[in-house]
Amino acid sequence: MFKDIYQKTLKLAGHKSSKFYLALISFAESSFFPIPPDIMIVPMVIAKKNEYLKIFFIATLFSALGGLFGYFMGSLFTDKAILLIELYGYEEQVLELKNQLSSKSGAHTAWLGTLFLAGFTPLPFKLFTITSGIINFNIFAFFFICLFARGLRFFIVAYFSSKFGKAF
Repeated sequence: MFKDIYQKTLKLAGHKSSKFYLALISFAESSFFPIPPDIMIVPMVIAKKNEYLKIFFIATLFSALGGLFGYFMGSLFTDKAILLIELYGYEEQVLELKNQLSSKSGAHTAWLGTLFLAGFTPLPFKLFTITSGIINFNIFAFFFICLFARGLRFFIVAYFSSKFGKAF
């Protein structure tokens, strides 16, 4: 079963429109979609080893842009965004964080670290992008940390996929 899914994904990754689909999934995953782009990065790099830098760049850029979209969803539609946060059971923590950021300067540094971890690990990044908008976190710091954390993650995935693709 897994071999069939792998073969289908590898075939899609070798398709001429695969970069478009990667960009779409990377954008959507950072704001509302549950499937991470890594699932396409690995087979795409295996199919197109020479293009691992391009693939990493596409995933990084569109993930960061999707993060901005999530940020604006949280910022502009706070009441609706809180409903999404409620689904995951974090409404109280987000509201507490918003209060802390308005009263404590150290909370900004802590949130930067949290954003980095969320962007670098398989945590649901969309929750953190939307929360950043809800709490009106500094948008420039937000975008920079999105680019850095997601870029680092996707570079590692793309690089190791190009070096050890067959073993993956």
